[in-house]
Amino acid sequence: MKDTTTVTGGIPAQPGPRETQSAADGDPSQVIAGAGPVARPGERATVRLREGGQEEEPSRYAPEWLQLREGADAAARAQDLLDPLRIRLANLPGRAGGLVVHDLGCGTGSMGRWLAPRLDGAQHWILHDRDPYLLHFAAVASARSAADGSRITVETRRGDIARLTPDALSGASLATASALLDVLTREEIEALADACTGAGCPALLTLSVAGRVELTPAHPLDAEIAEAFDAHQRRGGLLGPDAVTVACEVFAERGATVRLQPSPWRLGPAESALTEQWLRGWVGAAVEQRPGLRERAERYLDERLAACAAGELHVVVHHSDLLALPRPRGGAS
Repeated sequence: MKDTTTVTGGIPAQPGPRETQSAADGDPSQVIAGAGPVARPGERATVRLREGGQEEEPSRYAPEWLQLREGADAAARAQDLLDPLRIRLANLPGRAGGLVVHDLGCGTGSMGRWLAPRLDGAQHWILHDRDPYLLHFAAVASARSAADGSRITVETRRGDIARLTPDALSGASLATASALLDVLTREEIEALADACTGAGCPALLTLSVAGRVELTPAHPLDAEIAEAFDAHQRRGGLLGPDAVTVACEVFAERGATVRLQPSPWRLGPAESALTEQWLRGWVGAAVEQRPGLRERAERYLDERLAACAAGELHVVVHHSDLLALPRPRGGAS
């Protein structure tokens, strides 16, 4: 992999201004990149990283969207998976030298800011993303110390996370990712599982969409929008809401112990800014998938946005967190 830099943990900062697609009122197709579809029709949204020397692609995930969802992500992640993870990490061979954690598709680094301070011991985080701007922000805004005060260092890499190999994870203590599985194909999840199990590396894969959304108060169009959105998520061979089930099967087939926990977003009046962007993206994807919905969907979106602005809308977006513990290597237990 190319374009590798190493930094120590820095003070969290806000992402600087960068051109993004606006969230225009009343138009479900205008959303911050990442909240909904921004690719050209027929173009697959990708998490694949670019190698150096190639033409840059426009970012699929705007820092504004990643910043907006960070609080909800942190509140949703399944705390119950941390104890079995800590037990495995405590028994790793070579643990005295510190943990090496690969954060796949790191974005602005929210996973590291959440997880690193919850683990003991010195840690070296290797941040993978296709976007150099996001990588820079993730490195600068990384956690500086572990739960016990130990030092955290950070390295950034640009490469192709869809083609990870066991060699790429050689020496890794943990591979982690957030909101990643549902934008992968079955072949890419198999490659990820091969890499992790081949290296004996645990994987903590959080916030994968589960294909269930609850809106209160209910609306007659909720189910139809949800169905169209799920179909959009499956376009081009992507797994979307089927990803967690496939990942559980794939890791288990390779001898890993798999634990699964729910990690829902629970959005109320305090999260209205996130709810607004999520609504625009959710409805926009549904309309892109089924253009015949447009007229009804626009009225639906107007009603939902008005309820959101009035503090009357509550949304539960269901996700799942997965912890895969491969057979240990090197005598770990």
